[in-house]
Amino acid sequence: MDNRSIAQLLSETADLLEISSGDPFRIRSYRRAAEAVESTTVQISAIAGDAKKLQEIPGIGKGMASNIQDIEKTGSLPLRDELLQKYKPTMLELLKLPGMGPKSVALFWEALQVASVDELEAAIAAGRLKDLPRFGEKQIEKLRKGIEDYKKNSGRFLIDTGEEAAEKLIAYLREFPGLTTIQPAGSLRRGRETVGDLDILVTGPACAEDKVQAAVDYTAAYPPIANLIAKGQNKVSFILRSGLQVDVRLLPEASYGAALQYFTGSKMHNVSIRQRALKRGYTLSEYALAKVDDGSFVAGATEEDIYAALSLAWIPPELRENNGEIEAAEKGTLPKLIEQSDIRGDVHMHTNATDGRNTIREMAEAALARGYEYIAITDHSKNLAMTNGLDDARALEHVRRIREVDAEMEGRIRVFPGIEVDILGDGEIDLADETLAQMDVVVASVHTLFNQPREQMTERVLRAIENPYVRILGHPTGRLLLRREPFELDLPTVMRRAAELGVAMEHNAYPDRLDLSDRDLRLAKELGCKISVNTDSHHTSHMEKMRYGIRQLRRAWLTKEDVLNTLPAKQFLAALRPRP
Repeated sequence: MDNRSIAQLLSETADLLEISSGDPFRIRSYRRAAEAVESTTVQISAIAGDAKKLQEIPGIGKGMASNIQDIEKTGSLPLRDELLQKYKPTMLELLKLPGMGPKSVALFWEALQVASVDELEAAIAAGRLKDLPRFGEKQIEKLRKGIEDYKKNSGRFLIDTGEEAAEKLIAYLREFPGLTTIQPAGSLRRGRETVGDLDILVTGPACAEDKVQAAVDYTAAYPPIANLIAKGQNKVSFILRSGLQVDVRLLPEASYGAALQYFTGSKMHNVSIRQRALKRGYTLSEYALAKVDDGSFVAGATEEDIYAALSLAWIPPELRENNGEIEAAEKGTLPKLIEQSDIRGDVHMHTNATDGRNTIREMAEAALARGYEYIAITDHSKNLAMTNGLDDARALEHVRRIREVDAEMEGRIRVFPGIEVDILGDGEIDLADETLAQMDVVVASVHTLFNQPREQMTERVLRAIENPYVRILGHPTGRLLLRREPFELDLPTVMRRAAELGVAMEHNAYPDRLDLSDRDLRLAKELGCKISVNTDSHHTSHMEKMRYGIRQLRRAWLTKEDVLNTLPAKQFLAALRPRP
């Protein structure tokens, strides 16, 4: 099992213990272990057989090492299974609702025998929550909206979840001799921020008609399969333990490119491409581009062959949304999209001074190992007390430590002092200007009071970016994918003012956010905004999330020239809003 799956089981056990009013120390031990497993760079499954190595990971004691070994052996945890027998498994689904914690779940169960999202929705409709403590009219309405959002997003998965599932399956398939080309298609290949299922296309000598059955049988034996839906002549469909559906197609090499083009989509892109083919006397299917009159083969082995036969440049998958990419491909005006290798720095990250897990030096060394030329350390400010946010005195001391590390790196990488300040309810910033004047990078973000009306929120953000020390607006819409909708904000008005002031709009690359969206990024470019892409890392391992942000920038048709942190360190600082 991967680290995330193990961490999820440990976290769910902690939630179930809290629902059952278990020992607080025991609950904390499971939560601490879940955090340790998810944040470590060590692959737990690789060392699960050695209890001593497991215990070398901070947060994993002898008892928890034994629990992890049970998880590796059985795919579950005895205590979790025991608690799920006492309660209903659907209680874990309740915890996915925004703002829902174990204590609320326990209250619903004890008072109302409610143990699922559907039962809770029915209880709200019947007015049964009104007499419960802590559930006034506003809380009930918020819960109703949370259920509505949850049901709307149900069955979808974040892009990193989809990619990780695809990578593990692809690694498994590569172990079978004769499967030489394996590629995700569908919305994952197009870089959509969430995916509903996975399409995996496979070809190679083992996919020949007289050999493919063995490869089909091997695919159907993939260990993480929870439910095998279908096993055909060249297709296997199944559902993983995570609930994600996967369709694997094993294709002859002559048809692979046609299938890849077809199953990558999008639907409207493919409709336009097929119409173009028909106008030229061709028919395009998942098997080949062929002549209409006699069915003779024209192209099919590669996508490039198909697009070329239709007098088009090959179109990057991220652009295939029928938003003008076909016309641009015909004219030869497709942009040279930004690449991850273009990124020279990451200027939004946190350390153990607040809610991060690593030191300044460790973040700098990790960024250097990624080939970066610079980073900015932007820990939280004091309004976020839950993150141990910095007040003015601590912030100034933090600047001193950051500059020390910058000097210690001896020019191998620049480490800029910065801060992520809170935009308060009235638009004020929660640190003094005198403190912000000592920072190279000031990111201002909304972290509280998400329910303000549109006009009030817009005025709040506009007032914040008027502060002359604010250089970047962080995760501008506040959304959390599949969990929280964007807050109400007149984004075009904010972007126009940001462009006038020289305040950069952040694209937060962390897969839970991907904020701004690809649509909003296009708007930002149209309005002349500066754009910075950052990971908001809280651990050295989070820096690898940059690739998800790059996918969204590409979907927005952005190039290297559109993004500030493709610049070298000195030019990057010069391109930010001038400091007073």
